[in-house]
Amino acid sequence: MSVDKDLSEMTEIEVASELKHLAIKILEHDRRYYQDDAPTVDDATYDSLRRRNKLLEAAFPHLVRADSPNKRVGAAPAAEFRKIQHVVPMLSLGNAFNEEDVHDFFARIRRFLNLDEKETVVVVAEPKIDGLSISLRYENGKFVQGATRGNGREGENVTENVRTITDIPDTLAGNVPEILEIRGEVYMSHADFATLNENREKLGDASFANPRNAAAGSLRQLDPSITAERPLRFFAYSWGEISESLADTQWGFLQQLKIWGFPVNPEVSQCMNTKDAVAAHARIGDKRALLGYDIDGVVYKVDRLDWQERLGFVSRAPRWALAHKFPAEKAQTTLKTIDIQVGRTGALTPVARLEPVTVGGVVVSNATLHNEDYIAEKDIRIGDIVIIQRAGDVIPQVLEIIADKRPDDARTYEAPEHCPECGSLTVREAGEAIRRCTGGLICPAQKLERLKHFVSRQAFDIDGLGEKHIEAFSADGLVNGPGDIFRLRDHADKIREREGWGDKSVDNLLEAIEDRRHISLDRLIFALGIKQVGITTAQLLARNYGSFNVWRAAMDAVSRERQENREEQKKPELIGDSYAELCAIDTMGMSVADELAGFFDTENYENLKMLEDLAAVLDIKDVAAPKNVESAVSGKIVVFTGTLETMTRSEAKTKAEALGAKVSGSVSNKTDYVVVGTDAGSKAKKAAELGVRTLTEEDWQGLTSV
Repeated sequence: MSVDKDLSEMTEIEVASELKHLAIKILEHDRRYYQDDAPTVDDATYDSLRRRNKLLEAAFPHLVRADSPNKRVGAAPAAEFRKIQHVVPMLSLGNAFNEEDVHDFFARIRRFLNLDEKETVVVVAEPKIDGLSISLRYENGKFVQGATRGNGREGENVTENVRTITDIPDTLAGNVPEILEIRGEVYMSHADFATLNENREKLGDASFANPRNAAAGSLRQLDPSITAERPLRFFAYSWGEISESLADTQWGFLQQLKIWGFPVNPEVSQCMNTKDAVAAHARIGDKRALLGYDIDGVVYKVDRLDWQERLGFVSRAPRWALAHKFPAEKAQTTLKTIDIQVGRTGALTPVARLEPVTVGGVVVSNATLHNEDYIAEKDIRIGDIVIIQRAGDVIPQVLEIIADKRPDDARTYEAPEHCPECGSLTVREAGEAIRRCTGGLICPAQKLERLKHFVSRQAFDIDGLGEKHIEAFSADGLVNGPGDIFRLRDHADKIREREGWGDKSVDNLLEAIEDRRHISLDRLIFALGIKQVGITTAQLLARNYGSFNVWRAAMDAVSRERQENREEQKKPELIGDSYAELCAIDTMGMSVADELAGFFDTENYENLKMLEDLAAVLDIKDVAAPKNVESAVSGKIVVFTGTLETMTRSEAKTKAEALGAKVSGSVSNKTDYVVVGTDAGSKAKKAAELGVRTLTEEDWQGLTSV
């Protein structure tokens, strides 16, 4: 059949047949061009096929196919991106920056799995693409949903935009699980990036800074037709939710990805040991400039999937994977002056203001100087010619000075004795490298930084309320504390009067704020900005105490006990039961406990007032009990001590938590079981003193296998 046949002469059967033929043909050409880099037709021929398909669909809209090529070029613009909860979290990776880190990675795997030295630990090495992580959900072989990584647990729905990426198949053939979630990286090639910027410059639009920014900005367009015009590509490398296993190894899964039609990076290889892994890193690094796209390292993944399952995860990363980063790119420039940034905990961070210079495709004008000791150690002076690098290709830092280029008028840095924001005294406590402002919440900088942290991604993450909005609302007196965010509805008219705010944007903001009135306990704890309490610690506290009221009462007790025993430095139980219970939470310790005690100190009236205010405006969700943990040890507090023979301590801890137990690092009268291995020390003795039940390793396995 000729594709040039006049529409007026065609029957619906003929149109349907031609549309089917065009869908198959165009899909094949897309695959050859984007995946194989081996097109079999010229651009003009390809364009004519697409035009013909579009013409037929316009004339016969009721015959448009589900797999229509035109569905890959966009849909109607969305008002905003919906949030999607990842069934399996999209976690980050631990980093390695040298060969020693890689050796440690292999050693940790061996220790955790209790492997004999003769046992080969095979890993898969693959380039770490500098793009945007994406999750693709397929149901019965059909693509149904695409989501960004977001904060790892919640991303944005970019389904219609993903449909425009020709590397990503709509339909999978062959043996496909009922539910299949494929993960990978969306990126832009160097050549496509250059062409995109050239075209934007011709139109008078701003250029993108680098390919990653271009890819991220393109994928997060509310109008899918804009995304469709951008040359986005994709590499698949992993999976999330899956209804059935289809491979025994990481390598086997990658081969299956190819069968399904996903592009897999051609530089992927299997490594039989540390030497092979380091060699793969060097090989890929040598080819870095020739690949045609940005990478910032090599990822190692344990090949055996049963070992991956045993290794499990730490708080934010899998134990079975590691990102071996490339050395940071460097550049030379002039340090013009040193300013001070005051953080939410009062930390004073010196920041280098630089003569702008391009490093790794990004223009850098500011760089961290860490602290006054770092400046003194490097002998960094204002006016110096300095070498800067982007650490991990992300954070700019001053690496060193060029001493023989030092100007005669270079000035020595002097740490401020008073806060530049509020004038309060600054102090540097013994053993700390950081100088801090003593002003607390009377310091406008600390107050503002706390507010910014409060709405950050892993905290309240309110759509439409970023740092710039917080700065503006704070300057206008609309937001003086976190609780005021939830009273912004009272100031809706004032917000509408501001430049850039219309009725729709104000309504969207207020709706987003209302949605966040319902918040999980761990997010709230993290949002408070307590020193040393990151997201992992916040999650531990939430799981241990369960509800806001219980946690608040416990922290008040911890603070009270600490005030009564300020000089005690070694034994938590001598300070008080509540304090000891807090310290007994695995990985917590006295340092974090003291920070929590200080935050809840009655002298810190502003903190307590803020908590009362938040409790009045928020619905703080209790921590739900873990699913599928009905076992003999559910809810029990367990301590492991001594050397275990059949499993490592880490593996035992992981299994216990999976069964619903709480693993503690110390023994108290609230401990239910102490599992005693060989060469047990003081913990076994204390268990006997307190009358806590002790178990042998065999006893524990018998209890947990029931």
